[in-house]
Amino acid sequence: MPIEPSLVSSLTWFAHIARHRSFTKAATEMEVTRAALSQHLKGLEQHLNVRLLNRTTRDMSLTEEGQRLLDVVQPALTAIERAVAELGEAHTEPSGLIRMNSSRVAARLLIEPQMGEFLARYPKLRLELVMDDGFSNIVAEGLDAGIRLGESLDEHMVAVPITPPLEMAIVGSPEYFERYGMPETPADLMKHNCLAYRFTSSGTIDRWSFTSPDEEKRTVVFEPQGNAVFNDDDSMLHGALQGVGLVQHIDLCVRRHLADGSLVRVLAAWCPPFPGFYLYVPSRSQMPAKTRALMDFLVEQREILVRQAREAI
Repeated sequence: MPIEPSLVSSLTWFAHIARHRSFTKAATEMEVTRAALSQHLKGLEQHLNVRLLNRTTRDMSLTEEGQRLLDVVQPALTAIERAVAELGEAHTEPSGLIRMNSSRVAARLLIEPQMGEFLARYPKLRLELVMDDGFSNIVAEGLDAGIRLGESLDEHMVAVPITPPLEMAIVGSPEYFERYGMPETPADLMKHNCLAYRFTSSGTIDRWSFTSPDEEKRTVVFEPQGNAVFNDDDSMLHGALQGVGLVQHIDLCVRRHLADGSLVRVLAAWCPPFPGFYLYVPSRSQMPAKTRALMDFLVEQREILVRQAREAI
């Protein structure tokens, strides 16, 4: 049979009285009256139908039954007190395991390059990355946080931006453009070898969406029909670097290749910005220190990305 809540409370009072061998000292520690403690002990002895303490006006000692009960109850209470203390520390010093869901591209862009710095800053933390290109219910899956593009987040999700607004970039190698020329409008892409990306979660091909730079803001959707299809963004990018064809990728992911000239961007005027990556969490209420540390770190990295973007202009 389950223990009654009132019995648990009485066992706690009993352990404190037995440890101090004094009603007065136990009452002072627990900030209750001596009479209240005495009443709890009497109620416990009546419930168990056994005397636990021998007591006179001057002395107090445990009975044999009382000592047996204390030997069992005290270690359990100590373990509970330790667990409560550790929970309190979890809200002051980041520690423990962070299980985080992320798309592969977000992990490679935002987590993997900074992982060493993050874990060095918080040595009591451990990080588990769960790669999933589909949207994940972090509450149902027992995760602490997730990273997704802002436009794919539920409006009720608690989320903070961890990148500036992003753009999709159409890129190719200089050698490719020397052979085939540069497209000036999305319609020109029909003449180019456009490499496709297939989503692992849904199995669909990622379509390239454009917005006309004029006042009409027309939307043009293009499905790449090149001679290669990938479900890994790094492999797709390698194809572009080797001059196989054109690819669409997030501008932040190709920034260094554009800077060193190994890739060239086209149709930039047709690719307006959109909400970037967000870190989303179950709730802001009583957020664990480990989750707060992750959020603060990624927001800090966002400021670095913003500064780098300004310097690149």
